[in-house]
Amino acid sequence: MGRIRVGISSWTEPTLIKSGWYPPEATTAEERLRFYATRFSIAEVDSTFYAIPNEKTAQLWVERTPKDFVFDAKAYALLTQHPTPAARLPKDLREKVAGSKTNLYFKDLGAKDKESVWDRFREGLQPLHDAGKLGAIVFQFPKWFLPSPSSYRFMEDLREWLPDFGIAIEFRQASWLKPERRQRVLDFLKGRGFTYVVVDEPQGFPSSVPPVAATTGPLGMVRFHGHNNENWEKRSITAAERFRYLYQSTELKPWVPTIRDMAKGTREVHAVMNNCYSDYAVRNAQDLADLLN
Repeated sequence: MGRIRVGISSWTEPTLIKSGWYPPEATTAEERLRFYATRFSIAEVDSTFYAIPNEKTAQLWVERTPKDFVFDAKAYALLTQHPTPAARLPKDLREKVAGSKTNLYFKDLGAKDKESVWDRFREGLQPLHDAGKLGAIVFQFPKWFLPSPSSYRFMEDLREWLPDFGIAIEFRQASWLKPERRQRVLDFLKGRGFTYVVVDEPQGFPSSVPPVAATTGPLGMVRFHGHNNENWEKRSITAAERFRYLYQSTELKPWVPTIRDMAKGTREVHAVMNNCYSDYAVRNAQDLADLLN
């Protein structure tokens, strides 16, 4: 039976800080992370989606958490084929490739610049990897990332760029998990040692992936996005509003046998609450941990 870790994404989310969950004396990033690590054994880094991680910051995360603490980190938006604001690129790269563009896609970059982005991303997380505190890089692909030869090739190349890193794949396109394609996709991930990310999320949208419980790598992963159907695909709202949903224990309880079954065939299972509005995620993470215990 593999270890089951429960935690949240984005422990620095502003609405969580304002909620009062952190003690009043925890006023700095260091103090909040140290406090968080007394409650949970895993955290997902959300900031790496928005900017290439800083090696010095990653080293501080290593130093501020217990020896057996683990981080998962979301892949940089540019590396998951999301549009990326040019302003978020490193200055030297921005001046070289952005021109007049407000947003950039990975395909807009030349081969050398693509290599540079990969190198910087990998180097930024190297301290976590070296300390044995990096669980997986979570590649959350957009809903326009469709099943196609080019998509499969892109995923295959991930192993070239991150040869000894854990890699987890989360789809945001229902067509990947159609019954007639499902096993082929899972076999593809398994053959490369990639973790299939099981999701709990609103259903009935093109971006909705069914909550298929599957393990395809040494690490199992479940991410809980809540059931805020009204806001799931709404534009021009904050991430906190999109994931604003508080689970009831009756909704989490059915996941307990599923997560335990996943742990039977893996080294670890990471159950991550991404309903990051106010203290909802930490409350539900504790609820789930209590149910599992």
